[in-house]
Amino acid sequence: MRDILVPGFTCQPAGAEACAVMAALHDAAFTAAESWSAGALASLMVVPGTIAILAVLDGQTEPLPAGFILARIVHDEAEILTIAVHPRHRRQGIGLALLQAATQMCEGRGVAQMFLEVSVRNTSAAALYASSGFVPVGLRRDYYCDGSDARVLVKAIAA
Repeated sequence: MRDILVPGFTCQPAGAEACAVMAALHDAAFTAAESWSAGALASLMVVPGTIAILAVLDGQTEPLPAGFILARIVHDEAEILTIAVHPRHRRQGIGLALLQAATQMCEGRGVAQMFLEVSVRNTSAAALYASSGFVPVGLRRDYYCDGSDARVLVKAIAA
């Protein structure tokens, strides 16, 4: 994975050993109803093709990384399962760096396209995804626990 240049942070692959840390970060980044437990993350991490990437503060002294992304690769497609950035580190390029790192990992594994869902209410995330080359291809009604719809987005990845 090529270095992703975000001053003060490094993106690095993570394994199942990071599930507790990722769960704590997910809890900080999302509401209690949307938060994923360490057990739920661990059950995803054992599925073949699942990748996780942490955004870690340089000289890390905080207990949690700045963010993480979790994706699953199946044949020539990838799906971003979740991306979480700690509220204290939002709007610093961490989400973009994580998307770029995941895209690079997927490129190296022959992925042709990447999918994700984003709430129609989450305009900041939708703007991030659009700036990263994702385009809308569908809508899932009542997808999220708050009743909001999910816009399905896709990004072509150059092989």
